[in-house]
Amino acid sequence: MSRYKSIIGDTMRSHTRAGQEVETRIAVTILNRMLHLGRPDAVRAA
Repeated sequence: MSRYKSIIGDTMRSHTRAGQEVETRIAVTILNRMLHLGRPDAVRAA
């Protein structure tokens, strides 16, 4: 959660519940993509 807040921000920009849900889904998708790009691929050596 701290990474979410540091990258995306700790306040919601939308005022409606539906807008907040969309904003959260977009933010989580972006965060997951960033984490996936930064994670090394594991390759078995033997």
